[in-house]
Amino acid sequence: MPPPGTPSEELLIARFRSHARRLFWSALVLIATFGATAYFYGNLPAGFEDWMLLAAAGLLVILAVVIPFVIWYSRSTTVTTRRVIAHHGIGARGRREMSHARGYTIAVRRGPLQRLWGSGNITLSNGVDAPLRLANVPNVTLVHETLADQIEVGQILAHRDAQAGGDEPNPS
Repeated sequence: MPPPGTPSEELLIARFRSHARRLFWSALVLIATFGATAYFYGNLPAGFEDWMLLAAAGLLVILAVVIPFVIWYSRSTTVTTRRVIAHHGIGARGRREMSHARGYTIAVRRGPLQRLWGSGNITLSNGVDAPLRLANVPNVTLVHETLADQIEVGQILAHRDAQAGGDEPNPS
């Protein structure tokens, strides 16, 4: 621990994305598209050409595989020793932060499929700002425990620094 009154270094605790099970249907479409394209290439009925099959397969892969993957990849959450940072966006990146020292409540909600996969939704609310919702967090119980520990440590350090800042009685 740093001495009272000196700022503590911000360290990375975790960086994660939502659970990848969201990409299951995209992977299934990719496999089915490659299988169907390989089967029908050169065996198309009269009136269709191979370039039409390849164009349709390419369009399907872009719409059902590439775009969902890019959207999933563009959203991430970072937990440091000072704050939680949620990043989102492809071109222009948006960002929301919540400080551990300020304190917030943690609500965890898990559906039946999320319980099966060990994921869940976490909502962080400090009572002032809009709640920060982290959807489909993998290992949700571990992330919940980590956030609770960081809130406690952040508030202890903030209280200690406030006490060292001049609130001590004068010994005269």
